[in-house]
Amino acid sequence: MAHPWTTPIPSRVFFTKGVGRHRYKAQSLELAFRHAGIEKYNLVQVSGILPARCKIIPVTEAIRELSPGQIAFGVISESSSDEPNRLLCAGIGVALPIRDQYGYISEHHGFGMTEEKIGDYVEDMAATMLATTLGIEFDPQYNYDERKEIYRMSGNIVRTRNIVQTAEGDKKGLWNSVVAAAVFLM
Repeated sequence: MAHPWTTPIPSRVFFTKGVGRHRYKAQSLELAFRHAGIEKYNLVQVSGILPARCKIIPVTEAIRELSPGQIAFGVISESSSDEPNRLLCAGIGVALPIRDQYGYISEHHGFGMTEEKIGDYVEDMAATMLATTLGIEFDPQYNYDERKEIYRMSGNIVRTRNIVQTAEGDKKGLWNSVVAAAVFLM
């Protein structure tokens, strides 16, 4: 029997991203969450464990199940700047293991990374965390493409994926915000 204080284990997850621009930082972040479709929820940041058998669902399907004001748990990455031409980035990576094993979700945010670069970075982080948990031996000096092949050949990491959002700082100095998130449903 579960303890009455036990939180349910998420059975589904969805990935989303957004960008916002406004003269105020808080409003630009609100607009980024709105663009991502998750501005109506009370988001609680959690670490990046993907429960075993947690199904990935489309954002449109997930949003229909959530109610405004509902508490939703997720891994959230966000970045903001009012510096003209500054490249902002936010990314979520996931490493999916064999069916009955938990996986990892990673997040990174910052500046100066292209979509491809941050996508590879967050996938690499998630896959590396999962690989070390599973005892997969690899040389961290290898580039991600080489390690990805080692991970897949182990038979324990089924696939990796990412969702990232980048934006270039407004030339007139407005605040830009980017967000990427993995949001869990119970």
